[in-house]
Amino acid sequence: MSTTADETRIVPAPARARDGHRFAGLAAAREALDKPLTSYYLLLGASALLLTIGLIMVLSASSVYSFRLNDGDSYAVVRRQLMWLLIGLPAAFVASRLPLGFLKRISVWAYVGSLVLLFLTIFLGKEINGNRNWLGVGPVAIQPAEIAKLALILWAATVYANKERRLGNLHQLVVPVVPGMFLATGLVVAGRDLGTALVFGAILMGMLWVVGAPMRFFVMTFGVVGTIAAGFAVTDGERWSRLTTFMNPFEDYLDTGWQPAHGLYALSSGGWFGEGIGASQQKWGDLPEAHTDFIFAVLGEELGLVGTLLVVGLFLTIAYAALRVALGTRDPFVRYATFGIVVWLLGQMMINVGMVLALLPVIGVPLPLISYGGSSLLPSLTALGLLIGFARREPEAAKALAARRRSRSTGVSAGRLP
Repeated sequence: MSTTADETRIVPAPARARDGHRFAGLAAAREALDKPLTSYYLLLGASALLLTIGLIMVLSASSVYSFRLNDGDSYAVVRRQLMWLLIGLPAAFVASRLPLGFLKRISVWAYVGSLVLLFLTIFLGKEINGNRNWLGVGPVAIQPAEIAKLALILWAATVYANKERRLGNLHQLVVPVVPGMFLATGLVVAGRDLGTALVFGAILMGMLWVVGAPMRFFVMTFGVVGTIAAGFAVTDGERWSRLTTFMNPFEDYLDTGWQPAHGLYALSSGGWFGEGIGASQQKWGDLPEAHTDFIFAVLGEELGLVGTLLVVGLFLTIAYAALRVALGTRDPFVRYATFGIVVWLLGQMMINVGMVLALLPVIGVPLPLISYGGSSLLPSLTALGLLIGFARREPEAAKALAARRRSRSTGVSAGRLP
């Protein structure tokens, strides 16, 4: 039997059904992403999951350390983290309801206040692990640099929003944001905190990119920042040894390579699905800072590759949802502030993960929302609250939320009728 080219190809019914289900699934996913409250719910859901995972991992990673330092109390550290979380959640809620005009008005004062705290830290701060980045306020020790990250973003967003129509001029792009950022970075460098200085640099680069700075300016800024970072590294013997051995931590295993090497041990022993929550071996003393800077290594050991990819995926979900808000808004302040927060949280996550994977030097950068520490958790939660508030203010999202409130109130009123 012969066939002609114009004959219709007959597709078996099962294949047609599979194609139909596939296309129906894609259409349903596209429809879900197009809903007005998608960004809002993605931000809420991803943030809640990260906070839950973070609290569980702090409990697990700090249990041995806490037992040794608190007379047999394995829960002392996680109780403090839970306290900070209970403080941070209301702060995030309040931040999500703050008017944009109020945020713009306080941004300058927040920036000035953060500079004052950074300056005081240089002279009055407490030195930990070679960095003078802690400031005692009564019985509480805080890291002003963590607060400064959010303050810098809000201040820069306010400045650029006010200059929206003049940003084609290079001078308007540079002044006063770049000198202001360099001033804050210089105060952090004076406290010997290279990790935070790199995060500040990432925030500056991200803000300049979103406002349309020319490529030559990026080249110049990278050159300046690179020179400062190199000079900062070579003047400190311990820091220089960390920078030169991070790619092969086993070369100096008993000294500067100890922490990254045991981080790799933890990750490699986790396999696909991990050893189980609480079953980490490295947290028993071999891995320094297991509940802070290297908590991602314990997470990989206990939850495996699946757990680490879940955490990275949740950060990417926050970034995706926030960028949807930034691209859809007409308010330049919202656009710039949202992008700055994304660069901060995502950039710090990448630095921390790169540190644990021995792709970057160990420079003491915590994993946002996961690592122990109120100084890091509170500003991060406040920033997420701002992002959720920006998502709520999207015109279509605001209408959908208002309609939902009306329907609920109508239902309650109907239920009360005799």
